[in-house]
Amino acid sequence: MTAETSGPSTGLTMYSTQWCGYCHRLRSQLDREGIRYEVIDIEKVPDAAFVVEQVNGGNQTVPTLVYADGSAQTN
Repeated sequence: MTAETSGPSTGLTMYSTQWCGYCHRLRSQLDREGIRYEVIDIEKVPDAAFVVEQVNGGNQTVPTLVYADGSAQTN
């Protein structure tokens, strides 16, 4: 599994890709605010794209944030 973390786990996971400009912008904003998160690249982690599709009605839309309680926000 290929994932990056910005600090100790907080239960916030960001599904992303390397080429996504919106993902890079969101990461910068989260970092600036001191919000810790884990980043999972849906092109490198098996089954990560499936998680994103489940949250987004079959679409691989990034960034997708998934919170510890299972709720999610997209793009």
